[in-house]
Amino acid sequence: MRKLFVGGIAAVLISLSSSTLATTFKIATLSPEGSYWMNSMREAGKEIAKRTDKRVRFRFYPGGVMGNDKAVLKKIRIGQLHGAAFSGGALAGLVPNTQVYNLPRTFKSYEEVDFVRQNMDQSVQKDFEDAGFVNFGLAEGGFAYLMSKKPITAATALKDEKVWVPADDPSSDVAVEAFNITPTPLQLGDVLASLQTDLINTVFASPIAAIALQWHTQVDYVTDYPLVYFYALLAIDQKAFNRLSAEDQATVRDVMHAAFKKIDKQNRKDNQEAFKALENQGIKVLQPTAEEAADWEAKSAATRDAFMKTGQVKPETYQQMLKLLEEFRAKQANNGG
Repeated sequence: MRKLFVGGIAAVLISLSSSTLATTFKIATLSPEGSYWMNSMREAGKEIAKRTDKRVRFRFYPGGVMGNDKAVLKKIRIGQLHGAAFSGGALAGLVPNTQVYNLPRTFKSYEEVDFVRQNMDQSVQKDFEDAGFVNFGLAEGGFAYLMSKKPITAATALKDEKVWVPADDPSSDVAVEAFNITPTPLQLGDVLASLQTDLINTVFASPIAAIALQWHTQVDYVTDYPLVYFYALLAIDQKAFNRLSAEDQATVRDVMHAAFKKIDKQNRKDNQEAFKALENQGIKVLQPTAEEAADWEAKSAATRDAFMKTGQVKPETYQQMLKLLEEFRAKQANNGG
């Protein structure tokens, strides 16, 4: 009888280890369903479930249904969500230096981006990990361009336009002041309707974001002057991640790291093709004059200085990036590039 009892207890424990101890990560994202980003994360989630015998699953909430970044962070804190696919700047209030790549007009080309990221990505990722967010590499979002219903090539023209800025975004407040913008703060999901009703007439977005969110159907001009480089990442609460066994943690890191490496590479190709698609659909491409470009640069420099003063980016980290850019540009000049 005792052997039967012990055997029964063992069976129950085995059952518990394979069912109730399973983990389902609830992940929010602003990426719309059907996008390459969402498809890649879903495929990675399926691969993780397969390799862990369903001990680890992912449930995604796309299209901003869980609210903006502020709302999502609150839900992570109370355990309603376990993580999210964030833009780097979304965690600026919690993680130092996440905005270092996002400073306006820091990068003049993708080649500069590649050189800096090869040398600094690990440091940026470590900042997230140290703040309690497990991540799996940075994925390029691309350059954001000014898109509008009216032709705009000068920064001074922004003060007279109805410019969208993300709601509850402290980093936008810094740029608004430096560029003398009268902002219209909106949640991401409200932007399309606001363009349709002329509540706003100007947005900043990467080409793939503008097309995925259908904003391109409501603008007539794009200013070919890349202003801000964006990246994103999947961040999971460290406490939730630590509930996994060491083996399952390694599996999640392996699969998600591979997925984000592919997203990082594919997004650049998609952005370049999307910019051409904007032109093909009749959106007129504008170029600022040399004088206008100089003013954009001056206002961008003021914005970068403001980020240092607010503490969102540490001056020493910014200086590290500047040294790398100087090194790369010197090499290019010596090579005739």
